[in-house]
Amino acid sequence: MPDVWPARMSEPLLELRGLVRHFAAPSSPFAWRRRPPVRALDGVDLAIVRGETLALVGESGCGKSTLARCAAGLLAPTAGSIKFSGRRLQMIFQNPYASLNPRWRVFDIVAEPVRAYGLARGAALERRVDELLDMVGLTAADRRKFSREFSGGQRQRISIARALASEPDVLICDEPTSSLDVSVQAQILNLLKHLQRELGLSYLFISHNLPVVYQMADRVAVMYLGKIVETAPTERLFGEPQHPYTRLLLDAVPTLDGPRAALGPPPGEPPSPSAPPPGCRFHTRCARSFDRCRVDEPAMIDGVACHAATRPA
Repeated sequence: MPDVWPARMSEPLLELRGLVRHFAAPSSPFAWRRRPPVRALDGVDLAIVRGETLALVGESGCGKSTLARCAAGLLAPTAGSIKFSGRRLQMIFQNPYASLNPRWRVFDIVAEPVRAYGLARGAALERRVDELLDMVGLTAADRRKFSREFSGGQRQRISIARALASEPDVLICDEPTSSLDVSVQAQILNLLKHLQRELGLSYLFISHNLPVVYQMADRVAVMYLGKIVETAPTERLFGEPQHPYTRLLLDAVPTLDGPRAALGPPPGEPPSPSAPPPGCRFHTRCARSFDRCRVDEPAMIDGVACHAATRPA
């Protein structure tokens, strides 16, 4: 069994083991031709320590949001297990314009989880909503307004207040700043870090923005085509990436002098998640692949699933 959490902890707060989620492929116009399912997640092992931020990165379509929705209970896994030893888990969604009901006042949006879990009512409920709005940088007067009256950054603050209302241990943040302006992104990220320190929260932080990940995460997991290919503490992963795919992701990050290396995207087309290649899933686009990569799926060894990285010198 791979070691998917730091040795310093006795038991993970959130643990995913062998997580699989397949989706039925769109039906073919030819009734006799059955298409294979889309293998969005195909055996994912992850765990989160209490009080830490684990970032999940990878290109679009690799399975990050599907993993988030499975962990949050919004999707049932096809196979595998999800173990949660905390009280509650909540999710902050990517688009605050779509995740808030424009017909509800802010009070009702934030109060709904409090009511649902029976945490407060009456005057105590009103005080709790005011407290939550203050925690995210809004005012008690804002509770009388509709969510449509706020900017994108303010709406995301309302989403965070709603997520905190049920007193969770873990927040799943699914690209929570990607739809916001850069200056507003920084405000929301600083708010999330402040709340983590104050409340002892754990974050599963999903993003394609690697500079943001570097700022936010304690550990990083890199996903490619439904599988985790590398996990490491943030400083080590950014400083000494082991998997060729991780290196390509980091080399594509712009700097003041342009990209770190003029490598461009990986060669070839991304394989279909309905028919992933045998062996290492990245071997069709990897410059370091050799014969074993084409037939033997690499195991996770010392935080990396790569035959080339673990090949004797």
